[in-house]
Amino acid sequence: MGFRFDLFICFIAIFSAPVLSDLILSKVDRRVDLTSQVVRISSTLKVENSGNDPVSEVLLAFPEHQEKNLAYLAASFHEGKGKSKGSTSSLSVEVVHPQGMPPALVFYSVSLPKALGKGESSTLDVLAVFTHSLKPFPKEITQADFQLVVFQDTGYYLSPYEVKVQTLSVKLPDARIESYTRLENTKTVGSDIKYGPYENLPPFSYSPIVVHFEQNQPFAVAEHLEREIEISHWGNVQVTEHYKLIHAGAQSKGEFSRLDYQARPHVRGASAFRHLVAKLPPRAHSVYYRDEIGNISTSHLWGDLKKTELEIEPRYPMFGGWRTSFYIAYGLPLQDFLFESGGKRFLNITFGCPINDVVINNLIVKVVLPEGSKDISVSAPFAVKQWQETKVSHLDIVGRPVVVLEKINVVPEHNQHFQGVAVYYKFNNISLLREPLMLISEVQAAIQQVHDIIGRCLSIHDKLEASLRDLSRTGDVQACKAARKACDGQVKELSKELKPLLAFLQSSPQAAQILPKVDELVAKERDLQEKLIQKHTTAVDSYEKKSGGKEIENRIALQQQKIVAIRQDVDDLLDYIDEI
Repeated sequence: MGFRFDLFICFIAIFSAPVLSDLILSKVDRRVDLTSQVVRISSTLKVENSGNDPVSEVLLAFPEHQEKNLAYLAASFHEGKGKSKGSTSSLSVEVVHPQGMPPALVFYSVSLPKALGKGESSTLDVLAVFTHSLKPFPKEITQADFQLVVFQDTGYYLSPYEVKVQTLSVKLPDARIESYTRLENTKTVGSDIKYGPYENLPPFSYSPIVVHFEQNQPFAVAEHLEREIEISHWGNVQVTEHYKLIHAGAQSKGEFSRLDYQARPHVRGASAFRHLVAKLPPRAHSVYYRDEIGNISTSHLWGDLKKTELEIEPRYPMFGGWRTSFYIAYGLPLQDFLFESGGKRFLNITFGCPINDVVINNLIVKVVLPEGSKDISVSAPFAVKQWQETKVSHLDIVGRPVVVLEKINVVPEHNQHFQGVAVYYKFNNISLLREPLMLISEVQAAIQQVHDIIGRCLSIHDKLEASLRDLSRTGDVQACKAARKACDGQVKELSKELKPLLAFLQSSPQAAQILPKVDELVAKERDLQEKLIQKHTTAVDSYEKKSGGKEIENRIALQQQKIVAIRQDVDDLLDYIDEI
C-alpha cells in the first residue's frame, strides 16, 4: 500500500531533527474529525516554559506531505484558568523557517499574547483543517459498492518540544472500520478510535497510523466557484454564484442503473449524493437555481427570521468522478450588509461558499461597487490574491469598479463575514442622481420611439385603405391581396421593434405616470389594425363574389364607423404624448 511509504520517508527525515527551545508540552489532547470529506484536527496544548529566558512563540510542525493539503489553521487561548476561563482570543499564526530543520517539515509560529516567563504556562487551542486528505481505497467502485477511504497521520503528536502526557481521539462517521493501526493503549469506543495516554515522549516523536474505513458522506468539490456580489445603493445586494462541481470520491465504474438507484438509493447509490443545502442569509429574495439548459425545478426553499435554506438537487445523482455545472442567484436587502465606519462604507457579507462542506479548489469573489466609488481598500485575515477590474453595465459612463479576490483550497471555515475580509470604499451620494437623470432621458427617448412606430403603423394602415380604393376603381383583387400581404409584413416588423421599448418602460419607475397612456395607445392601434383587416377581408370577399358596389358599401359601413372612432382616439393619444 503506497501511502505507508510516504509515512516511512517522513519518519526517517524528522528522526534526527534538533530541539528548538526549553518549552515543554505538559499535556496534549488531539481530536481528529473524519465525519466528512474535510479533515479537522483540534488540539489543546498546555505549554510550559522550563527554561530561564521568556518565550513569546510556540511552533507547530506538520509533515510536508500533510501541510500541502492544509487549508485553514487557527490558534487561540483562553483567558483565565480553570473554572474562571473567560473568552477566547485569536492568535497570530504565520509560516516560519527555523534553521537546521529538514525539508520534510513545515513550521508555523503562534505568537503568544504575552511572553511566558520561567515556570509559567498557557493553554492553546489549535484547529487545523485539511482537504483531499481522505484517499479513496479502492480508487474505483461500482454503483452497488460502499466507499472506503484511507486516512494517515501520526499516533504521537509531532512537535519540536517534549510532550509529558498526550491522547488522540479519531472520530469516524460510524463504527464500520475496515482496519486501523494499533499502538499501545489503543481501543475503539463506538465510532471513535482512542490512542493513549502516552507519557514522556521526546521531541519529534512520530508513529505512523493508518485508518481504513467506510465514508459515504458527499465528496462535493467545486473545481471552480465564481461569486459576484453587486452593490446597488438603491437598496439591493445581488449575489450570483457559478459552480463547476465534481464528486471527488472513488471513481464510478460499470453501468449506471437509474431503476436500481430509485428502488434502493441507500444501497445502489450509497456513495452518491443527490442534493446539497445552501444556507443563505435571512431575508434572501428572488432566489433561482439554473444551469445552461435552463431553470432546474428540483429545488426547495424555506426560511425564517434567522436563515434561508435552498436545497439544490442536480438533474442526476452524483457518483464518483461525475461533474455538473450550475448557478444560483439571490438578492439581499442593502441595509443588512452595508455599513459605514470612519467615513468609508464597508461590505459585511460571507466570503466563501454557502453550501455545507463543499471544498473549493479555486474561489473567485468579485465585489462590484457602484460607479463613482473611490479610495477602495481590502483587508483579509488570510492570504488572498486581489486585483481590480471594471464592469460596464446599463447607464454606466466609465463603468463600475470591481474588487476581485482569489483564494485556493477553501473550506467552510473561510466562510466568515467580510468583517474579516473587508472591502472598504468611499462614495458620494450625489452620484446616485446620475442614473435617474440618465434614465429619465432614456424614458423620454423610448416614448418618442413608441410615438414614431405608431405613426409608421398609421401610414401602413393608410396604404391598406388606399388599396381598397384602387380595388373599387380597377377591380384588381390580386393587387389588393398583394398590398394586404405587404402591409401585414411591415406591421409585424414594427411590432418586433415595439416590444423591447414597452418592456423597458414597464420596468422603469420613471415611466410610471406616462405608462398607462402608452399602453392605451398601443392597445388602440392594435384594435384599429384588427378592424381594418376585417374591413379589408369583407371588401375583398365581396368583390370575389361579384357583389355590387352598393352592397359592398352597406356591408363595410358599420366597420368604417368603428375605424373612424378608433383612429380619432389614436390621434388624440398621440397629441397627448406629444405635449408631455
